[in-house]
Amino acid sequence: MPLRRYASFVPLLAILGSVTCLGLGTSWAKHSLFPLVGAQGTTAVRVGFSALLLLLFWRPWRWQLSRADLRTVALYGAALGLTNLCFYMALRTIPFGIAVAIEFSGPLAVALVASRRPLDFVWVALAVAGLGLLLPLGHDISNLDPAGVLFALAAAVCWASYILFGKRASHLHAGHSVSLGLTMAALVVVPVGVAHSGTALLAPVVLATGLGVALVSSAIPISLEMVALKRLTPQAFGIMSSMEPAVAAMLAFMLLDERLDAPQWLAIGMIMAASMGSSYMAQRMKKPPARQSILPS
Repeated sequence: MPLRRYASFVPLLAILGSVTCLGLGTSWAKHSLFPLVGAQGTTAVRVGFSALLLLLFWRPWRWQLSRADLRTVALYGAALGLTNLCFYMALRTIPFGIAVAIEFSGPLAVALVASRRPLDFVWVALAVAGLGLLLPLGHDISNLDPAGVLFALAAAVCWASYILFGKRASHLHAGHSVSLGLTMAALVVVPVGVAHSGTALLAPVVLATGLGVALVSSAIPISLEMVALKRLTPQAFGIMSSMEPAVAAMLAFMLLDERLDAPQWLAIGMIMAASMGSSYMAQRMKKPPARQSILPS
């Protein structure tokens, strides 16, 4: 009985570990790689090494892939790569926690776009109100850089596209689609990083740090996510994952000295509440197919 009682905490601890590793990896990348190779170069080494690690682990060449599935995986991977690139471009000028909160509007929109119940529009209003507190819409509440906000919104659109294409590939083995998707993502973002940073990407410190960031930001979170998904419904997973903006904001405060004001913390809380509420209502309405397992940012 005691073991069963403690086992119920395993999914929560796994998700907490996953979002914490994501936050640590992104904070590490912003602190150590941005000054050396910029956001573009950082994206290139992070996604490139992540793809290499997962290719070696999953060995996707063992599975057959139809032409239609290949096209779907290519679109899925391209969306994943652009999500990472736009998100890292946003991190150049706006705080980490705020960038994550804005980016969360992408999957939230996907969850709500097919909703028809009146209560679902409460979550829409809550998310819009939260974004209104974050975005510099004619009033200097949060002093955010407009370019950084636009990149975060672009990351949200790309994340929504990634989810839609990921659903089309959900019939494939997770390791197959994820490893090939990350390979496609690398083909999209690595040339951008090379064009921006050139041979600086080959510096030993960049390669070593990039490998560490890829391990902390991708390999470990994906493994922990799989542990959680074996024990949770996709909706429960989505609810627990809504802690990511708050965790990101706290880690950015501790590691990057990025301080948020009270309206910004309130906005993050409102977006998290909208995500949790929409996930909970989706769980009550029906049980959808299994969630594609990978975290984009």
